[in-house]
Amino acid sequence: MRHNRGLVKRISCLVSSIVSLVIFSGCALFGPADTAPLQEATAEQLTALLQEQAEEVRTIKGLFSAKITGGILPIGQRVQGTVFYQRPDAIRLRGFSAVGSEIFEFVQIEDQFKLRLPTMGKEVIGRPSEANQLGQLTRPFQLSVWAMSGIIGTRAVAPQEQVRLSEEGTRYRLDVVTVSGSNDGPSFVSRRIWFDRRNLLVVQEERLTAAGKVDATMQFDDYRAVGPTPPATLTSNGQSPEGGIRIMRPFSIRMTDGQGSGSLQVTFHELVPNEPIKPSELGRV
Repeated sequence: MRHNRGLVKRISCLVSSIVSLVIFSGCALFGPADTAPLQEATAEQLTALLQEQAEEVRTIKGLFSAKITGGILPIGQRVQGTVFYQRPDAIRLRGFSAVGSEIFEFVQIEDQFKLRLPTMGKEVIGRPSEANQLGQLTRPFQLSVWAMSGIIGTRAVAPQEQVRLSEEGTRYRLDVVTVSGSNDGPSFVSRRIWFDRRNLLVVQEERLTAAGKVDATMQFDDYRAVGPTPPATLTSNGQSPEGGIRIMRPFSIRMTDGQGSGSLQVTFHELVPNEPIKPSELGRV
């Protein structure tokens, strides 16, 4: 009996220790996983960061799948696709069905575009200023190109544009103001860009009309490092090597049409930056 009482006492002490450990470590076990400190940045620094991110990708190749809701694209609800991009303004998008048949091809090179819809027996070639030739397809494919801005790099601020910066909790919001060329012309916020203050990555962008209405919203998530690791560089004292900064790109992009026609959820499975692109891969107009 005395031996049993000793065993029970030791078990009770062990249970009490475990309970105490769980209680006192509860904050670490169940608290927020991401406790990175918030970074400070100015509007000028964020503007320069956009320029750097746009320039770090010369070319990109990608494989993606897309889920379409609300009829934003008249090509089915789920699409497998490829994207090829070459700076500064050449992009090719192709979409395929689940069985591998081609649904569409969209190519835009400099000031010309081509849209080919094999299943509809339709092909249109023209210039962006003549995009009304696409009819109801003009907007869906414009939105698709905007959605790809996440992997290409959010468009940098133009010299003639102005910016305003504000804090919104764990985010910075950069308002990009388009200034009219004439003194009497109106100025308006054409874009809003949100940065996560823990890493200064772009997590959301809104395109706005001149009337101030949201034209489209892009949300960027699941950032991953892509491409090879850059060569290590020496610190200022020339002794300890430091690893180069990797290119970060979102593997999940959600595009929402501000005019209410639906949304587009794009999930990337592979992104390869800065490899040569063959003319056959980029397509032609």
